[in-house]
Amino acid sequence: MSVSAIVLAAGEGTRMRSSRPKPLHMICGRAMVLHVIHALEKLAPERAAIVVGHGAEQVTKKVQSMAPTWANVAFVEQLEQNGTGDAASIGMTAFDGDDYDDESTILILPGDTPLLQANTLDELVATHVANGNAATLLTSIMDDPTGYGRVVRSRDGQVQRIVEQRDASPEELDMSEVCTSIYAFRRDLLGPALRTLTTDNAQGEYYLTDVIAALAEMGHRVGCVQAPAPETQGVNDRWQLALAERELRARTNRKWLLNGVTMLDPRQTFIDVNVTIGRDVTIYPGTILQGATTVGDGCEIGPGAQLVDCAVGAGAKIVHAVGHDAEVGTDAVVGPYAHLPAGSSVTSESVTGAFYTSPVD
Repeated sequence: MSVSAIVLAAGEGTRMRSSRPKPLHMICGRAMVLHVIHALEKLAPERAAIVVGHGAEQVTKKVQSMAPTWANVAFVEQLEQNGTGDAASIGMTAFDGDDYDDESTILILPGDTPLLQANTLDELVATHVANGNAATLLTSIMDDPTGYGRVVRSRDGQVQRIVEQRDASPEELDMSEVCTSIYAFRRDLLGPALRTLTTDNAQGEYYLTDVIAALAEMGHRVGCVQAPAPETQGVNDRWQLALAERELRARTNRKWLLNGVTMLDPRQTFIDVNVTIGRDVTIYPGTILQGATTVGDGCEIGPGAQLVDCAVGAGAKIVHAVGHDAEVGTDAVVGPYAHLPAGSSVTSESVTGAFYTSPVD
């Protein structure tokens, strides 16, 4: 099964009220767009085209330096923000070969859905291929669908089209099934459908959603897979960013709890997604583990510890301490009230802190 992906990451994100490009806002120690790229891991696309625009150079550099090694990423730039349909067309230029006889799958997804999970994308593509669909949508049922395109179905339940919020009638606005802007397309049908798009709509843009109506009107099969709304919601402002952070932290903590880590209060424990923790580790409230920190077996961390890019040996104890790019040896005791600056090292079985005099290299 041949799969490629287009990640739309060209938007400015004005509601973030930030000079930082929207795709680069951090969630649990990883830029938002990189969470989306990591969600492609099970599919292992032959190529992932990242459509950049606002802050293109910054986004490109970040993704190039931090993308997983399996991701074969390419970058194309949308110079003018002419809509998602235009962005998808630009994304298509990253792929070699001719559209016309290529029945492979192209996945299109936005760069602002950091809670999207690999299993969901795997199910979307598997359903798409198994049913021979021209397009398969990922949809969600939302209590408040404001801002999302509504899925319009025929009486027999077939997807007919997607109507954007600004173009919807009052009846259509009452619909709760929304398009998440995540799709699987057959490549040989996507290219021609994109070329039918016009800007005859309320925003004067090329809507990718209009491709669904175009394919349905041609008689092609359009399917859908439904996913939980919290997983597919986009991040458009700082409040939504905070909600996404909370959900992803809960997932991360649950993973470690099920893998032999004790947390006295998971709600007051903050662990980035790139952190590695051994078994039989106890983490006390107020602990923050960030970056590429590694914690060996049997450690006790916290309360009130913040470690950034630190390596902690097995059996160590760290209390009320801050460390950046430091090493703590096996069975060492750090704190209370210790600061480990970048490059420092606490030797194995030694003790250091405000009330101790053991040497720190």
